[in-house]
Amino acid sequence: MSVLFLDQRKNVKYWLKALKKALPNTKIEAYPQVEKPEEVEFIITMKPKKEVIDRFPNAKVIQSFGAGVDHILAEKVLKKGVILARVVDPYLTEDMFEFILTGVLIQMKCLPIYINQQKKGLWKPREYKRIQDITIAILGLGKIGGTVGMKLAALGFRVKGWSNSAKNLIGVNSFIGKENLADCLADAHFLVNILPATPRTFQILNRNNLQYLPQGAFLINVGRGSHMHEADLLHLLNEKQLSGVLLDVFNEEPLRSDHFFWEHPKVLLTPHIASRTNPDSAAQQIGENYRRFKANLPLENVVELVKGY
Repeated sequence: MSVLFLDQRKNVKYWLKALKKALPNTKIEAYPQVEKPEEVEFIITMKPKKEVIDRFPNAKVIQSFGAGVDHILAEKVLKKGVILARVVDPYLTEDMFEFILTGVLIQMKCLPIYINQQKKGLWKPREYKRIQDITIAILGLGKIGGTVGMKLAALGFRVKGWSNSAKNLIGVNSFIGKENLADCLADAHFLVNILPATPRTFQILNRNNLQYLPQGAFLINVGRGSHMHEADLLHLLNEKQLSGVLLDVFNEEPLRSDHFFWEHPKVLLTPHIASRTNPDSAAQQIGENYRRFKANLPLENVVELVKGY
């Protein structure tokens, strides 16, 4: 039995060091250096290719080293009986909260406007808002979104959240199901998307849904690029329905050089850095799941395939 780390884009040495520390007596290999593919039963990956996964016929667990599993599901690599698990890391949640809070505060205090005014030598004070003035709507109240919502509420923001099932979160007014989306968005100054990528959430950030926001609302997308209908987003920005957007995720990454997002004056973009997996912390969770697997115990953070998260 062996463990395989499968991702050629990452700092493999750093990950192997963290994994070996978490599993000191376990054979851990990094693709493509695998002695006996038939002995691999536990694969750690994020964006695998089906033809590569198929080289390991006895894999019983595919463990995402991040919170997302949409790339794994999209490749259709899961054979019958194979367990899919993900990482739910407190570092990811805290980093996501800090990123979202930063995005909200710089807009409240007009910093992007002042940066542009400085370039023009323009001295023009603007009206700003305070925390108690602001309503934030969050799409997605899972472990990350729910915690982000409660932390924002604790700071004094009015927080609303939308999800598929009822949530009982301190300070967060919960809305459930498609029929209540309009009410969730109705008076939000900021809309934050933290939904998982599933067929049901594909292009949910479209003209029909975003029209429920009051004119001048600001969108922050830290979910997935597939949540955005880009043509609708451009229309809403140009028609001033949205005052601006902060985008951290995209359909194509890296973002192609000729994309309109780069030059649009109302778009602030970051290169998918809102929250990044910490190898040392994630390796501890992965190590625990491997020990559970060996002991025939239920794994932690198993993905419900019907839901996609």
